[in-house]
Amino acid sequence: MAIVAPSILSADFSHLYNEVKSVSSAEFLHIDVMDGHFVPNISIGAMVYKNLRKDFDMVFDVHLMITDPMKYAKDFADAGADYITFHYEAVSDVMEMINHLKNLNVKVGISIKPGTDVKVLDPYLKHLDLILIMSVEPGFGGQKFIPSSLDKVKYFKQQKEKNNFLIEIDGGINLETGKLAVDAGCDILVAGSYIFNSTNRKQVIKELGKL
Repeated sequence: MAIVAPSILSADFSHLYNEVKSVSSAEFLHIDVMDGHFVPNISIGAMVYKNLRKDFDMVFDVHLMITDPMKYAKDFADAGADYITFHYEAVSDVMEMINHLKNLNVKVGISIKPGTDVKVLDPYLKHLDLILIMSVEPGFGGQKFIPSSLDKVKYFKQQKEKNNFLIEIDGGINLETGKLAVDAGCDILVAGSYIFNSTNRKQVIKELGKL
């Protein structure tokens, strides 16, 4: 059974409350934050989801695709994030960032881009709650799944024998790629356009969760 995390990057932001309500049967809500610098797109800040926190009993899974996560992490924690994931490529001192997030009392996630070697995370695995594998280049929704990302999932599944973290995948997830990811060892499936473009979002979430 997979944990499903609808990505609000694909939601209609003019009706965000209703959009989140339509996917609230999912356990997680994935919130992509982009600064137009680390990735070539701009999305939302902490204030956008802060008002949703009181109405939805979902795990708020915040993915910071930004150049200076240290500077802004507290804003996202204060707005109700349960998990905050930052990019290995965005910081000069990974352990400092991990400790900063722990001090904010959120669960700590780290993500790597498709071109980054998985082994760069080896020194930090025992400190992490979540590893996010990007199965597309970060920055835009609706991209095609990169098959080689499954090798990264398998690598981290092996490392889980000695460490306690969840493996999440984001990018190009549908029933077909989602099954491949779960079979490879994924715990959490982030799906954006596949869920939000569906006429029966609750059913799609249910189907993904059964993988």
